[in-house]
Amino acid sequence: MTHRDVVVWGGGCGGVAAALQSARSGAVTTLLTPGPWLGGMVSSAGVCAPDGHELSCWQTGLWGAFLRQLELEEPTGLDHNWVSCFGYRPQTAEQILQGWVAAEPKLEWRANCRLEQVHCRQGHIHSVQILKADGVETVAAEVFIDGSDLGDLLAQTSAPFRWGWEAKELWDEPSAPEQSRLENQTFFQRQPVQSPTWVVMGQLHGELAQQHLNAIPRAPFQRSTANFGLEKTVTYGRLPGGLVMVNWPLKGNDWHNGLGRAISADTQEREDLAHEMQRHSKDFLAALSECSGGWIGPGNAFPGEDPSLALMPYWRESRRLIGRTTVTERDLLPISKGALRGPIPIDAKGRCTSIAVGTYANDHHYPGEDWPLAPKSVRWGGRWSGTPFCIPFDALICDSVANLVMAEKGVSVSHMANGATRLQPLILNLGQVAGLAAALSVRQGCAIGDLAVDEIQSALIEEPQAPAAVLPIWDWPHWHPHWAEAQKQGLAQPDQLDAWAELAGRPSRDLNQPGLNQAPNQRHEIALNGVLTGNAAEGYELKSADESWPLITLEPAIHHWLASTDHSGQRLNLRGIKNPWGPWVRITGVLD
Repeated sequence: MTHRDVVVWGGGCGGVAAALQSARSGAVTTLLTPGPWLGGMVSSAGVCAPDGHELSCWQTGLWGAFLRQLELEEPTGLDHNWVSCFGYRPQTAEQILQGWVAAEPKLEWRANCRLEQVHCRQGHIHSVQILKADGVETVAAEVFIDGSDLGDLLAQTSAPFRWGWEAKELWDEPSAPEQSRLENQTFFQRQPVQSPTWVVMGQLHGELAQQHLNAIPRAPFQRSTANFGLEKTVTYGRLPGGLVMVNWPLKGNDWHNGLGRAISADTQEREDLAHEMQRHSKDFLAALSECSGGWIGPGNAFPGEDPSLALMPYWRESRRLIGRTTVTERDLLPISKGALRGPIPIDAKGRCTSIAVGTYANDHHYPGEDWPLAPKSVRWGGRWSGTPFCIPFDALICDSVANLVMAEKGVSVSHMANGATRLQPLILNLGQVAGLAAALSVRQGCAIGDLAVDEIQSALIEEPQAPAAVLPIWDWPHWHPHWAEAQKQGLAQPDQLDAWAELAGRPSRDLNQPGLNQAPNQRHEIALNGVLTGNAAEGYELKSADESWPLITLEPAIHHWLASTDHSGQRLNLRGIKNPWGPWVRITGVLD
């Protein structure tokens, strides 16, 4: 039997984040993954145009470190599509993650493992039994982290978990269905969780010919281009080098059939589901290729027999821990009309318990019409962005299995809240929290649940390689010298957060706010000169003699400047990065 301080099971991006942070925090750590790649959603599942956490104030923690390394390693930058401000090749992401893992002397990674058994006794996990090519091995540890996309480790413990829908009556979530609907409508039996996608990677060849511009894919995909047209449908997930992430929810390659098989004990049922999803996605790519005259064809992005096919599905929902606390839709929504954030979690002693910030607007994937969701978006920097919310530490742990921590989509959230908590940036940062907490537990010789949350918060803010935000403070971007102090002041007086840290232009407790041209320079920036038109509600444009570009920004100072005064008609000198597929210019500085 092998013994480690911390064992992480799973190939999700939360799993690799947890393993990295556990080792960086001093724990001898083993990461066990079922496949040959590490990164889950961000690489092996091919979801390489991340949503959420795009603003510079949210680019913190391992998500921010990952993003900045991508910017260094993608020669043509990250501005390539219209669904996200960041597009990259899965190979690039995987190289970064494997490089990080290899650089940690306390971290051992074992790929291509199968989780055979979890040994528990008296409310503790003692060890896991894994099957490798060279036989069966048992690995014991002080703390175990579930970093899998479907909560596979969780399922083999005595910890309680949820799968699927909860009724509106349980938490009074505005978007949840009533109990009577759950009991009487067959939709909820057919669709227990959000629909997954098996991403397939396309490759663009030249330009779309005029005669194919209005072409319609064959059945059953003929309605996939109805809302946006063929060109916009295809370039939704364009990546460097003309690769295309084919992950299209509107009558595209989302999969809706027999999803309960995802957690079946029958291996054949799980394999049948995988084959059906793969075939469906490949058929969708073939239909797009056919109707576009070969403009898009299979891409080359993954190892294996079919380099166009992702190594694993993009699971949008997991088994979900029933933790010490459960994050519900009410915890995501702005605290009042016009507010810029959800509630701050406070314990009985008045202390803030937030350990991570989420920002995604909320998004659910089912067949048929869009599920009606309570709005949680704000017009910001010339585009729509999700309002931020907090995740408390108690959502990662439970009392029934004291040495288990969740690091992926299986944290303790409701089905409705999962639509906003499942995205790559937040999962990377939740994994970071899980790894840090596991290492602290080992170092201090205490149970995970006995850790002081303020110690976790301080360690995250002061983390040497990837400092992470614990509070949703808009005005200080990650690069600002007062970012950490703003986080600490917010923790000291969480009830005063709105009074000093969220209102545009307000002086903030002796902390200098960022300037209009203070953001660090980025590769691929260009100088722009033109006349500004538009407004905060309708969007901005910069018009020159030859062209007109929509403008967006991810920088708080520039957003506040644009929104605070009518600059329409002024001639401006700016710096920014063009994204012709947006299309927009992402403004990084106002020169005068």
